[in-house]
Amino acid sequence: MTQDLIDGFMEAIPLPAVLVDQSERFIAANAAAITLLGANLVGRHFATILRQPNVATAIESCLYERSAKTARHLSNDGAQDTTFEVALRYIPGIGAVNGGAALISLTDITDREQASQMRRDFVANVSHELRTPLTALMGFIETLRGPARDDAPARDRFLTIMQGEANRMNRLVGDLLSLNRVESEERVRPREQLDLGAHLASTLKSLEPVAEAADVQLILEIPEEPTLVTGDPDQLQQVFTNLVENAIKYGGDQVTLRLRTRDRDPAVRAAAVRVEVIDNGTGIDPVHLPRLTERFYRVDTHRSREQGGTGLGLAIVKHIINRHRGRMRVESSAATGTVFTVILPR
Repeated sequence: MTQDLIDGFMEAIPLPAVLVDQSERFIAANAAAITLLGANLVGRHFATILRQPNVATAIESCLYERSAKTARHLSNDGAQDTTFEVALRYIPGIGAVNGGAALISLTDITDREQASQMRRDFVANVSHELRTPLTALMGFIETLRGPARDDAPARDRFLTIMQGEANRMNRLVGDLLSLNRVESEERVRPREQLDLGAHLASTLKSLEPVAEAADVQLILEIPEEPTLVTGDPDQLQQVFTNLVENAIKYGGDQVTLRLRTRDRDPAVRAAAVRVEVIDNGTGIDPVHLPRLTERFYRVDTHRSREQGGTGLGLAIVKHIINRHRGRMRVESSAATGTVFTVILPR
């Protein structure tokens, strides 16, 4: 088989692919492999490029045993760690003295690995979040059945704590179900027209008792004329209830809900509305901002749990905004507080 024919077959392979013959040197590489592994591959010993022991062992075994092998190649693209699944197949009759060669193709499985890790982290986090209140409930039940059986004051105190822990589990299960429902609908565009200004006014009205209990002033700034958007009323109410409630719990003594319209917003490249939830609290450390919408991520774990937070609220908000083809921005400083901005196309 001529080198031109080999090169032609290599370029037809849609994955990064190289050929290593019995001399253990590269005899061909397609453009995708050159982009991944670097230029001037042909003629070099494979160990100078594919240095990882499991990959080197797989290549040697494929050439010696003349059988298919698999391995994993770990790399870094400059932004993140990457994982490649390496498939090796023996091809007879080519290469040095027609002794055969190993065709090596690399499949990027980074997304698959990350998704698998996310699932493992999610299960671990849910287990941890449920284990804490369950352990408390089991301990109090054991105490009530034993030492505190006839201690009325202790029994009342324990039952109050148990009710709080049960409510915490109930909130967590509710948020998990809500997150699952939102994720399942994320690719379905909402179709209902609604007046966003009236919707925000209703949301703020429902949160007045919470604000009064926390001694927080609520301010609403909306245009006089109706602001129509296409959206799911229940889900948008969930978004702004969550953001305003967080501002009441963790902000200062004043929360402003401001609605503005734009003929063209660069965030969505179209006419849009911007809803800002502004507090005058101590702000959020910039190190936390990129991770705020991760499931179970908390800036202050102890305070969040005391306030009844599950760590899922902003993850739900992110998925709802994605369903509406919108964007969310967060700006925060110790001097001015925090601003959550939701941008929705009109």
